[in-house]
Amino acid sequence: MGWEAWFVVAVVSAKLAVLALEWAPADLVCMMALFAVVAVAEVQRYRESAQLDVRIAEGEVAAPATPQEREKLISKYVKLPTAGSAIREFGNTGLITVGLLFVVVAGLVQTGAMSILTGPLLGRPKNLLTAQVRLLTPVAAASGFLNNTPIVAMFMPIVGDVCKRTGISPSKLFLPMAYAATLGGVCTVIGTSTNIIVNDKLPEDQKLALFELSWVGLPCAVGGLLYLIGCSGWLLPDRKPALSLSDDPRQYTTEMIVEAGGPLVGRSVEKAGLRHLPGLFLVEIERGNEVLPAVSSKEKLQANDRLVFVGIVESVVDLRKMRGLLPATDQVFKIDTPDTDRTLIEAVVSERCPLVGMSIREGRFRTHYNAAVLGVARGGKRIPGKIGDIVLQAGDTLLVEAHTAFVQQQRNSSDFFLVSHVENSAPVRHNKSWIALTTLAGMVAFASLGDGEYMLPASMGAAVLMIVTRCCTAAEGRQSIDLSVLITIGASLALGRAIEMSGAARASSESMIGLAGDSAWVQLGLVYLLTLVLTELVTNNTAAVLMLPLALATVERLGVNHKPFVVAVMIAASCGFATPFGYQTNLMVYGPGGYRFSDYLRIGIPLDVLMMIITVALAPFAFPF
Repeated sequence: MGWEAWFVVAVVSAKLAVLALEWAPADLVCMMALFAVVAVAEVQRYRESAQLDVRIAEGEVAAPATPQEREKLISKYVKLPTAGSAIREFGNTGLITVGLLFVVVAGLVQTGAMSILTGPLLGRPKNLLTAQVRLLTPVAAASGFLNNTPIVAMFMPIVGDVCKRTGISPSKLFLPMAYAATLGGVCTVIGTSTNIIVNDKLPEDQKLALFELSWVGLPCAVGGLLYLIGCSGWLLPDRKPALSLSDDPRQYTTEMIVEAGGPLVGRSVEKAGLRHLPGLFLVEIERGNEVLPAVSSKEKLQANDRLVFVGIVESVVDLRKMRGLLPATDQVFKIDTPDTDRTLIEAVVSERCPLVGMSIREGRFRTHYNAAVLGVARGGKRIPGKIGDIVLQAGDTLLVEAHTAFVQQQRNSSDFFLVSHVENSAPVRHNKSWIALTTLAGMVAFASLGDGEYMLPASMGAAVLMIVTRCCTAAEGRQSIDLSVLITIGASLALGRAIEMSGAARASSESMIGLAGDSAWVQLGLVYLLTLVLTELVTNNTAAVLMLPLALATVERLGVNHKPFVVAVMIAASCGFATPFGYQTNLMVYGPGGYRFSDYLRIGIPLDVLMMIITVALAPFAFPF
């Protein structure tokens, strides 16, 4: 290997060490490593450019006719990605697709479509084991036929909702869900982009049929899921504590109406999901002239029931988004603001507010502020009476639904002490859920037509439709994009390009395969191991493209069946679990799960070893040498 290869190996090793020691965020570390490589590449490029001028002046080479030809001559001697080539990696179709999928998911969340899609499937898990079984199984099954990146993107908000409702730490579910999507993908040739790329590069007479990979992929998926369900509970720590009442001293009294003809009519309180919202209690039900205190979880809801809750603001927000519940106050429907421009806001009443000493209804709060009061918090206690009858006092904290400009308008007003937005509190547009679901179905159908080349246009069209149809606003779409994930993916792709250009990957792989001898079993194991290491350090598709020619050359030299080696490359390149960089879905859950680099090592290394053992053991029996 040349000095460039050793330099890249040193940079990547330093990057992994810093991530393992958790000295800085992943996106910053990856960008710093990329900067080091690009800086050296630019110095090398400048040096080669100067030497080219000398050779031209001395007549050794002819002067290039165009700047493009000059760059080609210089690039022959520069074996590291320059700034231009590194920036191009940030335009990678996979990275752009991930960004667009964040917008698609925002549309599904803002319309409540995700709860319609997955609610019956996941139900109300009572513990971690039940939650993992009901989550991981459908995710793995779906990933066998659909690209796993949109599967993970779609299930991320659902996992967050399950964690809030059950009190399960997000770190126990996000990473197992991402791994399950990868495991499901290795069951079919179209399950991951890696499988599609590898199969496409094979000669026509050597390609694998759709389910031919299942002979090895299915046992890998089953073994991996059993490992995740059985071991992730104690291998993954609680990175975030469960929500509790002590998290927020404000206890809002709020009221909701059971929508007539809605999905909650006839359901028990427990099955409606109103018993297990963290930090929220159903105090009573008002049914006509009857009041039902100490509500039983088996009590069935009826149309127009008035439900009185006391709880923290996060759960009140969840309540407001629940399909089949409407705010008890009709003032919400009289606000002169479109639903897409509304949000929930907290405001503390000052003693100079003109409505102090008056009830919310008498003071005509909605007329005065173009906002509707949904809840009132006072000293952490329940305030008796209907919301409209509550007499305001100085120091009361109001939860109001209003135009997003309300905060700016009232920030310097003497009527309120403090005014602030409640995050992720835009009213759910349930009337547009069918549009979001139709858009999702169209995206999946279009993306499945080809061998993965339609994923980008499909996700782009879906993201545009979500915004045009107002399933989510442009602002909500922008806010949903996790830039740290995209930066980390882009920088990792560029570093992977550096490993490839410098020759470090091919040189090390060829030398190790050359030392393995003529044993087909040993060579198969080595091909898997080298592909896996490259996947963890570079990217899955780059690892597959680099290793497939080496694997086929080994097959030709040994004179054995090519299929065990192709299967090994497919599975090893897809199943990189020990680092966040092994697959882009690993990175997507890094932030939401509150993970550290060491978490991936702890749960991923045993899973990598398990996949290698199953594949190397079964592939020669499924496809004899």
